[in-house]
Amino acid sequence: MPETPQRELTFAEAVREALAEEMRRDPRVVILGEDVAEAGTPFKVLSGLVEEFGRARVIDTPISEAGFTGVAVGAAMTGMRPVADIMFGDFLTLTMDQIVNQAAKIHYMSGGKLKVPMVLRTTMGAARRSAAQHSQSLHVWLSHVPGLKVVLPSTPYDAKGLLKTAIRDDNPVVFIEDKMMFRMKGPVPSDDYTIPFGVADVKRVGTDVTIVATSSMVQTALGAARMLEDAGISAEVIDPRTISPLDRGTIIASVKKTSRAVVVDEGHLQYGVTAEIASMIADEAFYHLDAPVKRLGAMDVPVPFSPPLEDATVPTEEALVDVVRGLFKKT
Repeated sequence: MPETPQRELTFAEAVREALAEEMRRDPRVVILGEDVAEAGTPFKVLSGLVEEFGRARVIDTPISEAGFTGVAVGAAMTGMRPVADIMFGDFLTLTMDQIVNQAAKIHYMSGGKLKVPMVLRTTMGAARRSAAQHSQSLHVWLSHVPGLKVVLPSTPYDAKGLLKTAIRDDNPVVFIEDKMMFRMKGPVPSDDYTIPFGVADVKRVGTDVTIVATSSMVQTALGAARMLEDAGISAEVIDPRTISPLDRGTIIASVKKTSRAVVVDEGHLQYGVTAEIASMIADEAFYHLDAPVKRLGAMDVPVPFSPPLEDATVPTEEALVDVVRGLFKKT
């Protein structure tokens, strides 16, 4: 059977290609947000789409996240499939009523008669020197809300396949891209494909410890795994890809195999994604564990503007290696 043709695309190119393909496939797909047309967003992810699809489908909006998110909710309820672009994830705060109280609940409150097939695209991640109001990772907020699906791609391949799935889904989906990964390159098939939600990916097979990592932390985990290999520790790296729904089975099966687990996420440590997954592991794999489940996340402080201080607040390969090695020390 011939191999599927693949090219190297950047993360941004994979996102743009997914949007373009879905807009050609389905005329109900529209994009709206601040600077999404001629500017192509500040990160240039959407460059060229307005030239192909026109301003009626790639719509520059006023600077009102609450306003155009509400427009997207209404458009989705009446038959469109809008993709609302929130420039920085920090601005999710301005959309919470529309997303949490409207989009997530309309299907339930209407007895299943209404649906909201929309995507909210936004960003996360520090280390871009953008300070406290443009560097937060708030994905756990949305994961707490029933009725929303939350997607965290970590590679160009995953970004394209998951975004196409999100656009075709009949539920509201929050699709969060780490802004530091837009230039990252990776193989992406040239043909049409989708990736199902709730299916984790084993990014690296190992036998001694399971590292569950999200978004950009997947690359941090893979780097740490290579360093650990030099120390004789074989690390398995699991990427959930979606944190709502969460693939509990793949994670638990891995931990039962390795008997040790570390969860790493760029959100703040307190009340975060790491706590939820660590709790799940402790509940469902307790008798297979040879050491406590450990967590690694962002420091619980507002993200500093100072580059050295900002770098100190987010998990690193070296910090992850230290946490993993600690699981193997005899007390």
